[in-house]
Amino acid sequence: MGKYLLDGQSTERLHFRKVIPEDFEQWLPFYHHPDSTKYWEGILKDPKAACRQQFERIFERYEKSLGGMNALILRTTSEFVGMCGLLVQEIDGSEELEIGYSLLPAHWRQGYAIEAAKKCKAFAREKGLANSVISIIQVDNLPSQKVALKNGMSLEKSTFYKNNPVHIYRVNL
Repeated sequence: MGKYLLDGQSTERLHFRKVIPEDFEQWLPFYHHPDSTKYWEGILKDPKAACRQQFERIFERYEKSLGGMNALILRTTSEFVGMCGLLVQEIDGSEELEIGYSLLPAHWRQGYAIEAAKKCKAFAREKGLANSVISIIQVDNLPSQKVALKNGMSLEKSTFYKNNPVHIYRVNL
């Protein structure tokens, strides 16, 4: 298991585990909801193709020990609610450790993203994985920016990432 994965970790409401191929069908509704991808340019328009591309990247990260998304499982019902994880990223020529998060639309605005993001931050601090962590958020994505702020992050700069205008939020560990 990669040092960045939270496989087996838990919060009050969520359990973290590695993403597995069988999660594909449970994650597919993310790509069927227009608000899920409205902020990000370059995502394939076909939901199955976009989901397949994301899963390929997740498993590639696992293989290369570049961190990766964890499945977020609701502890009370074992329901798949989203993904969150620590990702090794390159931003403006520097290697950074990012907290990334995405939830299925049915689970938006219930506090799961901040709960999971805070756990990622605590895990990175406890394991000494970096001096700080960032979140890369498209400039118009206010819900994700609110999660970053609630996670103690501050807007550091604006730049471009994968041809998208983004804000970089950072917090020291």
